[in-house]
Amino acid sequence: MEVLNNLAFGFSHALTLQNLMFCALGCTVGTLVGLLPGLGPLATISLLLPLTYSIDTTGALIMLAGIYYGAQYGDSVSAITMKIPHASSIVACIDGYAMTLKGKTGLALFTAGFSSFIGGTVAIVVLAFLAPSLGEVAFLFGPADYCALMLVGFVCVSFVTTGSLLNGLAMCMVGVLLGSIGTDVNSGLARFTWDAPFLADGVGIVSIALGCFGIAEIAKNLDSREERSPFNGKIKLMPTWPEFKRIIPSALRGSVVGSILGILPGGGPVIAQFAAYALDKKVSKYRHEIGTGCIEGVAGQAAADEAAARTSFIPLMSIGIPENAVMALMMAAFIIKGIQPGPNMIAGHPELFWGLVASMWIGNCFLLVLNVPLVRYWLSVFKIPYNVLFPAILFFCCIGTYSINNNLDDVFITVAFGALGYLFMRLEMDPSPLMLGFILGPMLEENFRRSMLLSRGSFEVFINRPISGTLISLIAAFVLWQTVAFFRQRGKAKELVVTDPVAS
Repeated sequence: MEVLNNLAFGFSHALTLQNLMFCALGCTVGTLVGLLPGLGPLATISLLLPLTYSIDTTGALIMLAGIYYGAQYGDSVSAITMKIPHASSIVACIDGYAMTLKGKTGLALFTAGFSSFIGGTVAIVVLAFLAPSLGEVAFLFGPADYCALMLVGFVCVSFVTTGSLLNGLAMCMVGVLLGSIGTDVNSGLARFTWDAPFLADGVGIVSIALGCFGIAEIAKNLDSREERSPFNGKIKLMPTWPEFKRIIPSALRGSVVGSILGILPGGGPVIAQFAAYALDKKVSKYRHEIGTGCIEGVAGQAAADEAAARTSFIPLMSIGIPENAVMALMMAAFIIKGIQPGPNMIAGHPELFWGLVASMWIGNCFLLVLNVPLVRYWLSVFKIPYNVLFPAILFFCCIGTYSINNNLDDVFITVAFGALGYLFMRLEMDPSPLMLGFILGPMLEENFRRSMLLSRGSFEVFINRPISGTLISLIAAFVLWQTVAFFRQRGKAKELVVTDPVAS
């Protein structure tokens, strides 16, 4: 009952005309930011952060939050229609774009939009009921536990990749090596920079994502020399009842996964989409279709993406720890307004906390309208013939990459990864595990070093701690199961060769 009273208190602040206007503005800008290839909420919030000086505290934070979770809605559009992702829509390229090639663009976009609504709603419930105490869960995780959690992410690559386990792990290791480029935070020494100053800060995730997916896909399409358009007019948005029934279970699973990973520092939408996709490939009734243009492959990751975006506010507002760059900017916005996020924020500024939570559900309704009934108008830009559209796509990719650091070298890096991504496609190597390795690699290294320092070089810390010990046991069981399954399949293949009269 206390939570309901708090939500009513929050809606009394969020439903003012001024805050409704800021919420609608943030959701609209966020959708546009997600729709345009190459742009993202990080650059947009950075540009708009100075405006918060002249805007009311609650309204400013509602607008910035709307841009963030609104972009999670919109970024799936370019991923599904053109296979050009943002960091949080990489997995949407797999089944979403495959559905587009099958002529099911409308179904894929409806699935992503409706699943995002479910994910956002579940996450808001989690945020409202558990935020005061759920932030304490993060304190249970030590460096060894986070290190084991990262290893679980690497093992899950076998479900994410559409190729073999060996190829997936190999691509994942390439991503880990790319993530180690730059200045070592502990020693201050440059690693794998080849004395190039522009590599001192490492390679940006935007450059890799746009290169390996966006530019590589454009090169592949041009290489095919086929007249094509990613979107050619009419789309059928509403699914049939059997299709609709397939969306709900996957979206609910993704919502749970995203809500959990959004709470943990180091989690967030990027990792949540991979985890939800891996879970669907394990437990879904249609798991054998995932990877070829399946509804579950879009629904689960979209729900997880949106849920993690909402619950990522929990560690920021509950313990004062931003889990990603966007949350760091949100923390800067809080501090600009003289508010220190942390355990005392809910008690000290209840109108701000509960007003922000209530505005998220209002924004969820705004975004459902913007991204489902009105998606036909958003997609009108994609009616342009592909030979006219692809230069504009390349332009936005370059602008989006350049806008992060205002550095032309980032554009050249993006082009280089475009060539590398095209090579991967020609070799039939899926670049999705590479992104997972790039994201998790630096966090794995950081937590591994901390674990070794705290345990004075003893590896027993990974077994002695309950959380890390459980995760390591699960990894060992999974690897053993995969190995047994591999040798069983190999044995069956040999039996077929021996018994085949044609082969003999």
